[in-house]
Amino acid sequence: MLPHLDAAYNLARWLMRDSEAAEDVLQEAMVRALTYFASFKGVNPRAWLLQIVRNTAYSSHALNRGVETVPLAGEHEEGGIDLADHGDDPEAALLRTREQCRVRTLVAALPVELRETLVLREFEECSYKEIADATQTPIGTVMSRLWRARQLLARAAAAEGLP
Repeated sequence: MLPHLDAAYNLARWLMRDSEAAEDVLQEAMVRALTYFASFKGVNPRAWLLQIVRNTAYSSHALNRGVETVPLAGEHEEGGIDLADHGDDPEAALLRTREQCRVRTLVAALPVELRETLVLREFEECSYKEIADATQTPIGTVMSRLWRARQLLARAAAAEGLP
């Protein structure tokens, strides 16, 4: 399960929209995964773990508590903005960081079913089959949700003036 821990935290973070709640969900999910690991008979441990994380997040009361947005980009202990790419001048790096922050805010505003599908596909690079396994939905539903998420994201980005 350890090779998939980052993907599991990333999914929990996007679903919960709060790092502390995501850590709680991930901890509970890992306890469940370790408890039931002996009964795991599947061929894809990543999808199995992501399914447990998803189910744990959905069973958490914090998922639907009405949180609007939480800053995601540039979030660090000191609260600074990360300008890690030293190839650009500071102005270009700052503009790119701001654009990434706005895109992350748009993704965070998507409905949870669409957000989780988009995160699993685009950020975690899961296959449609892995997403279907993790979300316990048919592949057609995964494809439909991904299409709708991309459409909503494109419309919101156009309204924000993003390329």
